[in-house]
Amino acid sequence: MTLSTESDARHLRRALELAQRGGARVSPNPRVGAVIVKDGETIGEGFHSEVGGAHAEVEAIRDAAGSDLEGATMYVSLEPCCHQGRTPPCTDAIREAGIRRLVVASDDPSEHASGRGLGILRDEGVEVVVADGDLASEARLMNQPFRKHARTGRPWVLFKSAMSLDGKVATRSGDSKWISGEPSRLLVHEWRSLVDAVVVGIGTALADDPALTAREGGSDSQTLSAHQPRRVVFDSTAQLPLNARVLADVETVPLTVVVSRAAQRADIDALIAHGADVIVATGENEPARVRSALDQLGQLGITSVLLEGGPKLAGAFLDAGEIDEIRLFIAPIVMGGRARDPLESEGVEAIADAVRALTLNCDRLGEDLLISARIKEW
Repeated sequence: MTLSTESDARHLRRALELAQRGGARVSPNPRVGAVIVKDGETIGEGFHSEVGGAHAEVEAIRDAAGSDLEGATMYVSLEPCCHQGRTPPCTDAIREAGIRRLVVASDDPSEHASGRGLGILRDEGVEVVVADGDLASEARLMNQPFRKHARTGRPWVLFKSAMSLDGKVATRSGDSKWISGEPSRLLVHEWRSLVDAVVVGIGTALADDPALTAREGGSDSQTLSAHQPRRVVFDSTAQLPLNARVLADVETVPLTVVVSRAAQRADIDALIAHGADVIVATGENEPARVRSALDQLGQLGITSVLLEGGPKLAGAFLDAGEIDEIRLFIAPIVMGGRARDPLESEGVEAIADAVRALTLNCDRLGEDLLISARIKEW
């Protein structure tokens, strides 16, 4: 429902701001923030800061220690949990604290939630208000990885690529370093630090030998970001060289190699002996094997993926229907010739069948343009 007062909207927006502080540390849990207000004054705030730690609602109640919470209102960015997990149910903490009104920005689509917590609180006499409009949309978008994983078991996929003005990602000889400028590459490292995994195909791994780590200050920096994503290489026949950079630091930054049934057992064993995790993707074609791999990555608790290419793997993700957002850097250069496209997929036969973006945004980074398109909303 529409929030009844400007005060409700202001406090709920504050809860959303707090939720953002959780960042990648809370995955596979959602980002959640909470605010407690009584007699028009904020008396407690909290956010979920790490997996296994107290939830936002409990942190806000702790922050309000010494205040009388009887009759207070809690604003929370996500429906409170009502099940016993790593921590006790937040519905119990809310009820026991004496809070009598709850304003929620978005639902929790998990099987064990999906309105149950709100129903329990209503039964206990708590007034429950569920927002709609812009704040509700913002709350849902904040937790797209969590929401997709809750509904499908697969991670949310962000595809990024850098391309020329004529839509090419490499020259005819395969040269692709560097199409985009330094500000764009710096932003990619920030994106890596915010996801659970970075994914490339074996073609990219062989051509570029990337480390796929997140670095503060960009590619040339030696300073690693606090959060490092798991590296994932799609390598159907287990060709990854044992001296590849992604294998050099597997003790500190995990690596998963996705192979098919065509891979030789000896090659798989060699990768495992060098510290890589190996999963076998099954299916009759590349899109099916993409879905199989994402199912297995989701079972590992991976809820978000940054797909960095190459074009063949990105095309398979597109054909599988598993790209949720696209971010394209467009550099002020023209390559011409028979250079490669960013998405080498089967494609569609009719314009009417093309995938249409739900939203489209454009930003300037140095000399580059960044076009962001949301393909799905969960």
